[in-house]
Amino acid sequence: MNTLTANGKKALLAKLGSRWVLVFIVLELVFFSLSTTGFLSIDTAQMILFYGTEVFLLGTAELFVIITGGIDLSVGFVMGFATVIASKLMATFVNLGLSPLESVLASSILTLLIGLLPGLMNGWLVARLKVPAFIATFSMLGITRGFSELLLAGSPAKNLPALAGNIGNGYLLFITKRGGISFFNRPEVPRGEYVWAIVPVIVVLGFVFIAVFAFILNRTKFGQHIYAIGGNKEAAERAGINVRRDLIKVYMISSLFASLAGLAYTFKYITGKADAGSGMLLNGIAAVVIGGASMNGGSGSVWRTVLGCLVIAILETGLRIMNLQTFTTYIVIGFILIMAVIVDQLFLNSKRAEG
Repeated sequence: MNTLTANGKKALLAKLGSRWVLVFIVLELVFFSLSTTGFLSIDTAQMILFYGTEVFLLGTAELFVIITGGIDLSVGFVMGFATVIASKLMATFVNLGLSPLESVLASSILTLLIGLLPGLMNGWLVARLKVPAFIATFSMLGITRGFSELLLAGSPAKNLPALAGNIGNGYLLFITKRGGISFFNRPEVPRGEYVWAIVPVIVVLGFVFIAVFAFILNRTKFGQHIYAIGGNKEAAERAGINVRRDLIKVYMISSLFASLAGLAYTFKYITGKADAGSGMLLNGIAAVVIGGASMNGGSGSVWRTVLGCLVIAILETGLRIMNLQTFTTYIVIGFILIMAVIVDQLFLNSKRAEG
């Protein structure tokens, strides 16, 4: 009887440990709803997603690398590099006479293509030359930051087309008090009449990419290869997996999502800054760990990482509403990260061992 009770307790603790992120999200919502006015509302939910877009994208970027047992320290400044490239290209294309739509589309595509280069270099250094991921990506951090500062020449990028801001700060759906519905364009209403804006466009675009790569990770051979590499690189090679090629792809995916985060920032704030993502590296890595991925590689999920990102996004939005300074967020995220590691060690590792 005592053995059964002990086993039952272990099973219960493991179950709670595997779902602690959901419990923590509920506790966050309760805390901020009691500490602020109107926190539990559609407007606040959209604010959380809107301001957290870059975190969701950078978390996904880190996840792919961490599953292989690596790390990418360059994502924050690759994001900043992307904001500079995108903003400079948009302003240049407008000056050349292209329409705002053509300028935004061409700049976005070119930014994503150029944004693959840091990942290609990181992957080549790690996979081909066996440079430790920490050193390779830390070096790329400095390179992308230097190029960004060089292109900006000391001043933020300006003169972007208004369409970029309309996309970054636009909404998918508008509903008027009288029941009128409008897509993308805010309807004309009498002065003082409230219009409900539903689902930020930039959030939809970001989650389209996240969903596509969640499918790739979960449903394709390439996704299976990523987990195999993180579990045991030598065994993956013996199984016929082209580890070098797949590692390069993984680091390119990381840079792709960092570049997407840079585009999101550019559209939202209508500018480019070399340090736009300098403070977001911690958030990206923390989201992956909070989401249950092991830093040793071999485990992790896109949607659990999204939950980890949500923990951080709720925290940042709640503290912003409470008018607390930015350093408070860093302190709290640091404690949550420590707690996530402790939970992993106490509960999840024992569960994996039993499995």
